[in-house]
Amino acid sequence: MKREERYTIILDHFRKEMPNVTTELDFDSEFHLLVAVMLSAQCTDKRVNMVTPELFRQYPTPQSLADATEDDVFALVKSVSYPNAKSRHLVEMARQLVERFDSVVPQTLDELVTLSGVGRKTANVMLSVAFGQGAMPVDTHVYRVSHRIGLVNDSDNTPLKVEQRLSRYIPKEELGLAHHWLLLHGRYVCTARKAHCYRCPIAHVCKSNEKR
Repeated sequence: MKREERYTIILDHFRKEMPNVTTELDFDSEFHLLVAVMLSAQCTDKRVNMVTPELFRQYPTPQSLADATEDDVFALVKSVSYPNAKSRHLVEMARQLVERFDSVVPQTLDELVTLSGVGRKTANVMLSVAFGQGAMPVDTHVYRVSHRIGLVNDSDNTPLKVEQRLSRYIPKEELGLAHHWLLLHGRYVCTARKAHCYRCPIAHVCKSNEKR
């Protein structure tokens, strides 16, 4: 099957089945979304959503978080992965927002990645979810699923290469949706431990199935 045909079938399926999908992280502002996304690195959204209510209550603004100590934040996020590093990054990120961006989350990738603890994936999530821009965040689920089902080449062996390949074939206005489609497919169907092909609605066009 040609790649263009595979993209067409898979995207048409998700357009029909998940037309209005979005992040499973809970947030009430652009700033809090950034905090939640930073906490979600190598951690489940479920776990992040357990710690953010109190975190958001105590630190509703960049200034309030900038005034906190790393120990203050650690006490609230210690159950997530890498709490020491994340506590440090969160406080420093908030200080940078206050000092360099007047407490407003920037809306460009180049500016976002200058913030402490914010990499390209996190920046793309912000562009897509918070600001409605055409961006393709590539996390471990998107990376794995894209390779398994045949949307990218074996040589696309970095998140950036996967992002660039997907962005070539997916309409810009659907990149954010496609990120969630692939992420959720990887989270609940094509999981890291085992691909549940028997209940996969796109198994008939999956590249991995062709090899069996």
